[in-house]
Amino acid sequence: MSGAAPMSANLARIEESATLGMTARAAALAAADVAVIALSAGEPDFDTPAYVGEAAIRAIRAGHTRYSPAAGLPALRSAIAEDLRERLGGSGDPRRVLVSVGAKQALFDAIFTLFGPGDRVVVPAPYWVSYPPLVRLARAEPVVVETGPETAFKLTPEALAPALAAGASGVVLNSPSNPTGAVYSAAELDALTAAASAAGAWIVADEIYEEIRYGGSFASMVARAAEYERVVVVNGFSKAFAMTGWRVGYAEAPEHLVAAMARLQGHVNTNTSTISQHAALAALSAREERRAAVDAMVAAFARRRARLLEALSSVPGIEPLAPAGAFYLWIDAREWCAAIGGGSTELCLDLLEHEHLALVPGSAFGSEGYVRLSFAASDEILERAIERLAAAAARLGARA
Repeated sequence: MSGAAPMSANLARIEESATLGMTARAAALAAADVAVIALSAGEPDFDTPAYVGEAAIRAIRAGHTRYSPAAGLPALRSAIAEDLRERLGGSGDPRRVLVSVGAKQALFDAIFTLFGPGDRVVVPAPYWVSYPPLVRLARAEPVVVETGPETAFKLTPEALAPALAAGASGVVLNSPSNPTGAVYSAAELDALTAAASAAGAWIVADEIYEEIRYGGSFASMVARAAEYERVVVVNGFSKAFAMTGWRVGYAEAPEHLVAAMARLQGHVNTNTSTISQHAALAALSAREERRAAVDAMVAAFARRRARLLEALSSVPGIEPLAPAGAFYLWIDAREWCAAIGGGSTELCLDLLEHEHLALVPGSAFGSEGYVRLSFAASDEILERAIERLAAAAARLGARA
């Protein structure tokens, strides 16, 4: 008997993450001594703040290395609830907080608990690459609703209405958005909440990038949960605190849903790393250190954002969208796609082959003709990327 063992239908429609896949391709070339510039991964290039790391060391020395409750350390749940109340208008109730292994698990927990076979969940495109697979893992069906530059790539009640009328029972929102950097205003969230409320649909709001913004206040769905109960807000420590490898996220949701999600976690992963939870508690509790670390990182991202927008405005054939949050440029590359006679995937492979530059194709996010560039990289690397994009423009312009 030979060949791979058959897999269950659970993974039949689940593909590899495109962002991780492109990062792996770039790493393979780098291992072969090719000077690749990889701007594909969504990971801050900063170290975790020192005060957070020190808290983890203290936790180890104090023996905080055993199991913790499936829903998270009570002290951390309380700190998260209070932080959401103070900054974003949350309830302040720790019973409404679930600690998870990164924001991705909180999203999975919510989707898997709320939806199942026969359910339809609206996913606006461009979307983060994992939203449709997470819905499919629940045996539900993602309903992709396209958005475009005319609405700044944001979902509107008018675009949402047909899907709700057809029976969709959930909506995934992402603000600030990965990949576009779009941020929803309070009025826009209110209008979407009213539409969801009229249909009795759940809103699962991913706000993992909410502390990385470039001007203006932030409207959170957590402040709307008091008036509309069917709201889950997901956030975490990976982006704002450069704690991607620590794997600590959380969800704020109705108490009964948090209890159900904790029950799921208890069978899947038992608990989030106790050491990481103590580090996350310190991240929130040391307020002065927190503000200094987050502000410094956001200032660096803002400087890089400005430099890239200025430099790429003169590169023919592409047009970057100025992000209001997160650390990505969403670039209209339809002219370059036309020049190679292919789509965004072919374009990214072309750029990797000829310019040794790794970007992520828009097709991975449900929007053809665009590419995503992460500016979570040093100034030196970004300057080299600008040079390679200019070289690509000269090469592809000759084909047009």
